[in-house]
Amino acid sequence: QVQLAESGGGSVQPGGSLRLSCAVSRGKFSVDTLGWYRQAPGKQRELVAKIGSGGITQYADFVKGRFTINGYGAANTADLQMNSLKPEDTAVYYCNADVHWGKEYRTYWGQGTQVTVSS
Repeated sequence: QVQLAESGGGSVQPGGSLRLSCAVSRGKFSVDTLGWYRQAPGKQRELVAKIGSGGITQYADFVKGRFTINGYGAANTADLQMNSLKPEDTAVYYCNADVHWGKEYRTYWGQGTQVTVSS
């Protein structure tokens, strides 16, 4: 069974930094992409950043230059370093994993972690 364990998050003042971590449980499957999405109250869930098994990254325009995603290959982990945080970054952040085994492809989500940016 695929499980995602998230850590990090919390409250920080504008301009501050936080680091989120996501670890995917071990199993007889391959992780294709690991990523972070966020959902603010009243808004749809949106992509923040993701990384593929080959190390290719993708970022939302609103975080380019501020956030960095690092994936750790065989360790099946992905960290999101968030710098220069803004109040509009306040949201619940969700880890996302696209995995496959054989011809089965599935997407899994973490439980979410709150990030609050406020003075």
